[in-house]
Amino acid sequence: MKYPVFLITLVMLTACGSQKKMDETSTSPVPPPPPKVVDSGSDQTRMDTLVITEVPVYRASNTILTDLVHTRLDVNFNWAQSRMNGKATITAKPHFYPSDSLILDAKGMDINSVKMNGNELEYTYDSLKLRIKLDKTYDRNTKYTVVIDYVAKPDERETGGSSAITSDKGLYFINPRGENPNQMPQIWTQGETQSNSVWFPTIDSPNSKTTEEIHITVDKKYKTLSNGTLVSSKVNADGTRTDTWKQDLPHAPYLFMMGVGEFKVVKDTYTRPDGSKMDVNYYVEPEWESYAKDIFGETPDMIAYFSKLMQVEYPWDKYDQIVVREYVSGAMENTSAVVFGDFVYQTDRELLDSDNNSTIAHELFHHWFGDLVTCESWSNLPLNESFANYSQYLWDEHRYGLDEAAYNAQKEMDGYFQSAAAQGYHDLIWFTYDEREQMFDGHSYNKGGRILHMLRCYLGDEAFFQGMHNYLVENKFKPAEFHQLRLAFEAVCGEDLNWFFNQWFLGSGHPDLEVRYDNITDSVSISVSQLQDLEKFPLFKLPVDVVTYDDNGKHVSRIVIDESAQSFTLPVAGTLKGIVFDDRQMLLGTISEKKPASYYVYQYYNHPAYRVRLEGLMQGSREREADAGQKLVLAALEDPFWDIRNTAIDKMVRLTGEYKTTGINLIRNMAMNDSSSSVRAKAITFLADRNLPEAELKAMLETVFAKERSYHVLTAALKALAEVDSKAALTRADNLLKEDPSSQLLVGISQLYSKYGSDDKATFFRETLRSGNLKGFDELSILNAYVIFCVEHPDQLGACVEDLAYLKENGGMYTKMFLSQFTDGLTKRLQSEIADNKLEIETLEKAEDLGKVNELNEENAYYEGIIEELKKL
Repeated sequence: MKYPVFLITLVMLTACGSQKKMDETSTSPVPPPPPKVVDSGSDQTRMDTLVITEVPVYRASNTILTDLVHTRLDVNFNWAQSRMNGKATITAKPHFYPSDSLILDAKGMDINSVKMNGNELEYTYDSLKLRIKLDKTYDRNTKYTVVIDYVAKPDERETGGSSAITSDKGLYFINPRGENPNQMPQIWTQGETQSNSVWFPTIDSPNSKTTEEIHITVDKKYKTLSNGTLVSSKVNADGTRTDTWKQDLPHAPYLFMMGVGEFKVVKDTYTRPDGSKMDVNYYVEPEWESYAKDIFGETPDMIAYFSKLMQVEYPWDKYDQIVVREYVSGAMENTSAVVFGDFVYQTDRELLDSDNNSTIAHELFHHWFGDLVTCESWSNLPLNESFANYSQYLWDEHRYGLDEAAYNAQKEMDGYFQSAAAQGYHDLIWFTYDEREQMFDGHSYNKGGRILHMLRCYLGDEAFFQGMHNYLVENKFKPAEFHQLRLAFEAVCGEDLNWFFNQWFLGSGHPDLEVRYDNITDSVSISVSQLQDLEKFPLFKLPVDVVTYDDNGKHVSRIVIDESAQSFTLPVAGTLKGIVFDDRQMLLGTISEKKPASYYVYQYYNHPAYRVRLEGLMQGSREREADAGQKLVLAALEDPFWDIRNTAIDKMVRLTGEYKTTGINLIRNMAMNDSSSSVRAKAITFLADRNLPEAELKAMLETVFAKERSYHVLTAALKALAEVDSKAALTRADNLLKEDPSSQLLVGISQLYSKYGSDDKATFFRETLRSGNLKGFDELSILNAYVIFCVEHPDQLGACVEDLAYLKENGGMYTKMFLSQFTDGLTKRLQSEIADNKLEIETLEKAEDLGKVNELNEENAYYEGIIEELKKL
């Protein structure tokens, strides 16, 4: 699963996720052991000092009592009531011990009957567990089949959710009665973590696996999607159609999936090494049909690359991807049928600025790590998510190069730091979580991916990828725990890797290093201290490569840091010109080092790694001697990687005289011709900040508006024009909207309107937010701009409250999720205005300016009325 990680920067509020306590369920009927009682001696002493010690929390794998063998589902839908009629035919057998019962997870259903061979079976049901008394005791070599007739009622049960997966409803009816004319009715499912048992009875645990067959009956106008292949499609006498999907290879129940709607299916293929073709299809709404291959078209190349990289061919029968509305997470790796939220919908022009190939790669890679081999417990979730996270690096490295991979890796590491700072540190393999969906955080994803990269750098590429291959082959179609991963790598490299896995998988935190250098005549001394709190975090063992540059060139030396403070001495031939700690920039941790600015300048020109060059630019541009720092900024303006060019633009403030003139000329060219839309936008913003005469700036912007296709650049140009001529910018924005009302362009223009627009722009916000055409994140951004606009135009606050009420009922999932933050932020802003007015009233009353006092009192009464309306939301 790719969880949605995004920061919402609001003028009046800060959004943060909330989590609701969820019950842990288990397939085992065995109760937990009782609390231990410590007997301290005599009766009276015992009475006084009796201590009850609770058993510590330990989130173990669910006990396997029963093996699922095959699950057949026959389903049809009551759209009007958001219900599903189902019949589950479940073939199972005892796991090891003989058993006369079958215990299934089944949440919030009506159970009509449970039968075996046509005969009724006894059962009990408490709305969570279905306990079935079998007709006899079965041993582990004997299969049996039960048939359960039931009704799933997802909208009629109490639901929970988390910041990663906002709902555990399991089965979702979107606009089922067609009440919203702007939204296509659809049905979809979301099973992770344990929500698929809302729509079919099963053993809803990651260490269960079963083959699958699902017969979906729908009106013939609908397309259906599920796991495996479509083996038949039969038109029924009543005008409905029954599609039969079969997944003949076993997978976990949380990976079962259904999708129903009037989707268009855009067909693609992947060619296997033997020359056979495999279906790779994209399910999208009709208006997005022409863009489906723009969005997903690199999927076949990804399948080929990952299959070759791991020497394990893509294991499933087909690969479909579907985009749904109001999705409750980012995306989900259901076996061979991946679901994406509508954030992936992008036109070819929008894709010029950014794409979602990292998310597409992430979900695809799960088909090896997560679907083929599945974590046996949610405590072991990093076996799924760390590898999927790392696949994003692997794809970036292959498709876009090391700089792009390293840039995104740094963002991933920063995401871990932010997540840990906000939510706390814990072991990567976390057996003591409070609720299982806490596992979906910056540890399992970001930290785990960076740990795998460290292991790759330590073992070398050949051993690392061979270890991944071994792990997949040895555990295919099975659940696994992290020790099996360690053993797979150990079998390749021959080394006991407990030291690595203990500190990174079973420990928490990261190293906080202080590095100092002392250059002596023919050597350099490196002093390294580990400053992390050793009462909370491990003392890490860190094999690190250090690069020195001297008169004989570049030298790479391996040092092993395993003490709280230690020193290393490396030889130097002649002059030490530069030194780089962590040659491959693979360490997960914080590093503080001090070295001369000249060393930073040298590393920019001589080291290939993105982060080393970036740090060289950041620190080396402070070098004033012989103008080295200013020359460095000019060189970085022509760096091959876009982010370094962007950073160099920020460093233009350090240039003077001819260097500044040369830099501005370079940036003029970048604004018009740079290959990166991010750089073109940055260059325009820089030039608009008093670095070009107004007439020249306007002339340049006219050229930009005439030739530019990037919405990101056009938005930057609009903002630049507004700084010198807001009326002209608003007119230009109005015309752009008439030509191309792209969702991404709407976001940029809404920000312009919020700052410069007059009261009449309220209509734009209202109509745009009520159109139903916005993607989830775009709707949030435009709503934020609207709230800011209304604060600047108080007469619009009443209408704003009405629109917030409308969006509470009809907005997208993310808007509903964060709506309370908007209302709370607006309330606090108005309360602040009221408080300021009261202070001013006190002063005015002393001056006997009663007219102004009455005016401010009326304003406060208006604000208080708005606050009362906001409370109702």
